Amino acid sequence: MKKLIGISFLCVGLLGIAQTKQDPKELKFAKVDVSPLDIVYYPLDAATGKNVNPVMKVIYSRPQSKGRSIFGNLIKYNEVWRFGANENTELKVYKPINIDGKEVSVGTYSIFAIPGETEWTIIINKTTDVWGAYSYNSANDVVRMKVPATKLAAPIENFSISFVKTDNGANMVAAWDTAQVSLPVSF
Repeated sequence: MKKLIGISFLCVGLLGIAQTKQDPKELKFAKVDVSPLDIVYYPLDAATGKNVNPVMKVIYSRPQSKGRSIFGNLIKYNEVWRFGANENTELKVYKPINIDGKEVSVGTYSIFAIPGETEWTIIINKTTDVWGAYSYNSANDVVRMKVPATKLAAPIENFSISFVKTDNGANMVAAWDTAQVSLPVSF
């Protein structure tokens, strides 16, 4: 009897879905985001389908400078920043990694930063799926590491993240406007 009732509800539900076709003329899609979403893997060729297993990946939105002065102006020095635009940047770890002597287990984390003129604090945090840094909570920090900030000779228009192979892992390199930082990761 329970199966019969379940099947009846399923059929009614499917009938309802079939009858609610959306008229394509009325369907509205969102505009293209001004800070497009991007993904970078380590190793960089992990997403090519060439049977390369990823160690980690970063999912982030890429804001643009658009002629604005970024660090110390649009992004305030010594304040927590979401490390990109829109939702905070996510780090997915596929096998344990080590940052600043601390193990970061397999899982998904947020990346935040506290930019300074000559030094940044990069933060790996347990909280995910948050917009910006508005609900940032330092009690959920897994790692906080200070890294030097390098001033670039030529500005970079879009916030960009990549990885550079090292002898014992990789550096996660981030740059925007005239600032660049590098976070050493070992594994």
